[in-house]
Amino acid sequence: MQKDTVQPPLTKGLRRKLATLRWQNSRTLRLGTAGVVGTLSTLGIVQVACAEPSSYQVGAYQNDTSINYFMEAAAAADRRDTGALYNYEQMMNGGLFAMYPAYWRLSADLNSQSPATILQFVRQYPETVMAEKLVADYAEAKASSGDYAAVRQVANMVTNGDRSERCAVALGFTHGGDVMRALAEKPDVWLTTLKQPELCNQLALALADNPLITNQDRKERLKRMLRAGKTGDIMALSSRLGTPIAYSALSEIQLNPTQFMTRFVSQPYSEANQYLYLYAIGRLANKSYREAAMQLDYDINQDNQRSSHLLSEETRRFAYRILGVERMGHNTDDGFNDEAVTWFRKSLGETFNFQEARDYAVASIRFSEWNDVIEAISSMDAEIQKEDIWQYWLARAYEQGSDSSKRGVAKQIYQRLANKNNYYGFLAKDKVGQRFDARSFGGSTLPNVSSNDQARVMKDQHFARAFALYNSPASSAYSNREWNWAVKKARDNRDDALIIAAAKQAHDMGWLDRAIYAIDNSSNAVSYGLSHPMPHQSSVVQYSRSAGIDPAWAYGIMRQESRFVTSARSHVGASGLMQIMPDTAKYIARNLGESYSSDRANSGDTNIRYGTWYMGDIQSKLGGQPVLATAGYNAGPNKAKRWQPVYGSLAADQYVESIAYPETRDYVKNVMENATIYSSLLGQPQSITQRMGTVPAGY
Repeated sequence: MQKDTVQPPLTKGLRRKLATLRWQNSRTLRLGTAGVVGTLSTLGIVQVACAEPSSYQVGAYQNDTSINYFMEAAAAADRRDTGALYNYEQMMNGGLFAMYPAYWRLSADLNSQSPATILQFVRQYPETVMAEKLVADYAEAKASSGDYAAVRQVANMVTNGDRSERCAVALGFTHGGDVMRALAEKPDVWLTTLKQPELCNQLALALADNPLITNQDRKERLKRMLRAGKTGDIMALSSRLGTPIAYSALSEIQLNPTQFMTRFVSQPYSEANQYLYLYAIGRLANKSYREAAMQLDYDINQDNQRSSHLLSEETRRFAYRILGVERMGHNTDDGFNDEAVTWFRKSLGETFNFQEARDYAVASIRFSEWNDVIEAISSMDAEIQKEDIWQYWLARAYEQGSDSSKRGVAKQIYQRLANKNNYYGFLAKDKVGQRFDARSFGGSTLPNVSSNDQARVMKDQHFARAFALYNSPASSAYSNREWNWAVKKARDNRDDALIIAAAKQAHDMGWLDRAIYAIDNSSNAVSYGLSHPMPHQSSVVQYSRSAGIDPAWAYGIMRQESRFVTSARSHVGASGLMQIMPDTAKYIARNLGESYSSDRANSGDTNIRYGTWYMGDIQSKLGGQPVLATAGYNAGPNKAKRWQPVYGSLAADQYVESIAYPETRDYVKNVMENATIYSSLLGQPQSITQRMGTVPAGY
């Protein structure tokens, strides 16, 4: 058996040296993928085989043009020099990066391209990320311009589109008579009132005329648009239902909803007035849900005293639905209140969209209204109910009741979830008495990769491109996109061995964030050495102990914040491994008796020292509660305090699930999951339930 080659890590200095070599003598070195491999081998860093992909001429990688051509073509694309791009297409033909100048040239004027041209590109560069991107971009551009025939011609080639691109394809079929395919995105766009891409808004509006959309469908959407105040949708849907609502009526209510309510009690019953009432309640609730609740209660009392009713039962129910949703939007400012549960309960009988069902579930979880939790989850789509989050809460609700059969079902659900090593899996493990032990999966030891799998990485055109781009001066956006696509293709092929081999190579080169991505996005590949690396371990442990915090928690924060990318910088200005904001770094430096320097604050060692100190500072301000401190690190300590219960205490999982900010809610779950894994890797295992503890009342 051939002995595996040990690959030392590629340092920053060597990467800089490679970049310099490319620019100094690119025509001679010809540093495409084969060039990178050859040069790295010369430097004693890696040993890999060259590639022979079936979609290119044999030996294409060995004869690949320089990465320098890629950089020059990218510069030509920036200055929109289509003539130069055409020349680069010829020079780079058959090479690893051949598709890029063609993509840039076609993208420069996407709307003017014919479907045949786009499809030719896809045929020339099959199964590449740039072919997928070009055809998806084209479908989106043509849908935006109303050329739906062009969208339909390329639709079958869009296989990995985002929400906007999928809506573009559905719009093409909506306007092309294929009523079945037009409905593909209906579950995601029809009843939502949340912000979505503009093409999805257009699709929802266009679906109203689809013959497979029923009047009941239209009515359900109309009620949501009345709640959200979407004037155009309201007018179109009401007309389609045969009860047209005039813009003037909506405009008048928008200006003064209370005045409409005053007139409403003296007006005869009509379907149009029921719709206008919901619109008025929505506008009033948007201004003050308290005022809207008082108005609704008054109108219902008035209604109960009359022989002829003003409000239909349906209108009453949906008016309470409006109040429930609106109330859940004020949990940070006004605090949590079980009136939200009451209002959702009074709305039962009306169908739920996902936002409404989720809000009902969260309000019920917060106040331990377990029957309502069951009701809310049962109101979700069947596929959504199967998700780990809702299976866990269904089990939590079942185990609270007196029905022994449901408690038995709860145990079965926990047993099933406990097979997963994620946030809900760890919570479920604690419920059934299991313990997570990273040593069962190799601990922090890196996997052994065979020489054959090592060679297969660079024979794979997608991974080869990703590595070549990573080791070039090109923007990381290019290498990351190629890497993510490579992982997707390997996952589609169920090739976990290839994913692990590529992740191992990335890890050894210091490309930790993509190694993590690869393992996290595989089907079954498990390697905690790759998915949960521990760089700067001596600093993390030393500074964590000095700050009085758990090193596993520090690693959990760091992995979530930066994926160990030292140069990481967020859109709001947070930077470094611990993603510290400049004002926060100044606060830390002042408390440590140091002068502030942005360069020093962003450096790896100082950033760790600052971040761990700040974690300890937040933890002490929040009573030593790690869940509160984690929420505080992300959203600020004051927000974490506002989400605490007013009286008594709250189970930590209930607190986390009811965090009002979706980003912070997911952040805390991920950090708690990370910290549970890291505690095992560091040899001081602690279950997630022990780690999270109980959240006390605010103080």
